[in-house]
Amino acid sequence: MADLRERARQLAAEYIRRGDSTGWFEQLYREAEQNTAAVPWADLQPNPNLIEFWRRGALPSQGSALKIGCGFGDDAEQLARWGFETTAFDISTAAIRRCRERFPDSPVSYAVADLLSPPENWRGSFDFMLESYTLQVLPRDLRPQAIASVAGFVKPHGHLLVIARGRDARDPEGEMPWPLLRGELDPFLELGLELVSFEDYFDHEQPPTRRFRALFHR
Repeated sequence: MADLRERARQLAAEYIRRGDSTGWFEQLYREAEQNTAAVPWADLQPNPNLIEFWRRGALPSQGSALKIGCGFGDDAEQLARWGFETTAFDISTAAIRRCRERFPDSPVSYAVADLLSPPENWRGSFDFMLESYTLQVLPRDLRPQAIASVAGFVKPHGHLLVIARGRDARDPEGEMPWPLLRGELDPFLELGLELVSFEDYFDHEQPPTRRFRALFHR
C-alpha cells in the first residue's frame, strides 16, 4: 500500500507542478486499468466508515443520492442497494469506464464530471450527498471551490455526509492525502448547511487513521 500511495503522490506532485491539480487522477486510473488494486484507496468494497454510520439509522433511506469522486463504484452501488436513486461521478473517464465494466446491470447513473465545474442541472438536486476522501486529495487552494460545489448539490431538507482524514493545526500538513483541519469544514455552514453531528475518531485501519465524519443538513 505504501508503494501505491507513493505513486499517487508522485503523479499528484508532477501534475500540480504543471499547473494541473486534478489531471493526475486520469493518469492514475489509466495505469490501473489492468489492476484495480493499483489505486491506493480502491478497496473494492463499500467504505466501512459509511457502513458504520448507516447502521446507526442516522441517514435518510430513500430519495436521490450523489457520490462524489466515485472511483470504482463500490460506495455508489451500496447507496443504490439501500434504495437511493443514485448518481455517481468521477473526473477520470478510466474510472467511470471501470465502474460500468464491474457493474454492467447497475441502476447507478455513472458520469464523468469535474467537481470544480459540475453540471449546472445538478445544483440543488440531491437528497443525500456522500463526499468521502475527495477534499483530502485536493490542494488546499482548491478546497473552497470544491466545498462550494458540494454544498450546492444539496436540495432543501437534504443531507451531506463528509468523511475525511483529520488533523489539528499543530500537526504537520503531511503528504497527499492531506488531512483536513476541522475549520476547513466551516464553509459548509456559511453556504447554508447546518451541522447535525461531528466525529473526530480513529478508524480500524492498520495503523489506525484519524478521521473526521460530519453530517450536514439543509
